[in-house]
Amino acid sequence: MRLDPARIAPALTVLYRLWVRSIRFLDAGGMDPVRACLDSGRPAMLVLWHEELFALTGYGSLAMTNRAATVVSDSRDGELIARVLERIGYATARGSSTRGGLKALKQLRQHMEAGRVGVLTVDGPRGPRQKVKDGAVYLAQKSGALLFPVRSRPSSCHVFKRSWDHFQLPLPFCSCVVRIGKPLSFAPGKISAEELAQGSLRLEQALHDTLPDSPPA
Repeated sequence: MRLDPARIAPALTVLYRLWVRSIRFLDAGGMDPVRACLDSGRPAMLVLWHEELFALTGYGSLAMTNRAATVVSDSRDGELIARVLERIGYATARGSSTRGGLKALKQLRQHMEAGRVGVLTVDGPRGPRQKVKDGAVYLAQKSGALLFPVRSRPSSCHVFKRSWDHFQLPLPFCSCVVRIGKPLSFAPGKISAEELAQGSLRLEQALHDTLPDSPPA
């Protein structure tokens, strides 16, 4: 029997909030440039690795209350995730790189134009791990958004080594370093496939440079 997302989402939201609030985030004011970008009227996007999604989603719900929007898979599992995200203050755009991708990017751009910061996992939903896909650079070029690479490193976590992304589950009451890298910008206008690929490589390197040490084992 399949469980109804509408019934499960409230309990999962409470659990997630309690879990995230037990984590001590160490960011040294790193979100200030993102807020300044939004306050100036320029769109902004946070880009991250899929494996660091749990911690950074929670961090974003605390640091950018009701000011973030993200893409969620247009699937049954995605419906549950979307309901939880909306309860903690995110706006959602439904779709992925394998299903409804352009529709989702269009919806995310609309949220950004309304003043929210866009959030994208650039190697999801199925990898390869830590290989940037073209969606973030494409949307940044079309919208004029600044791209901010963001990384996290919990002091203790469980790593799901059999998953494609080595997903990190921070343990309750740990500390978690968060780093926001220098923003990347892309000139407006038409962009070639080669320029898109080069931009994605730039972004990939920026994510590695933002927190270059080895992730937790």
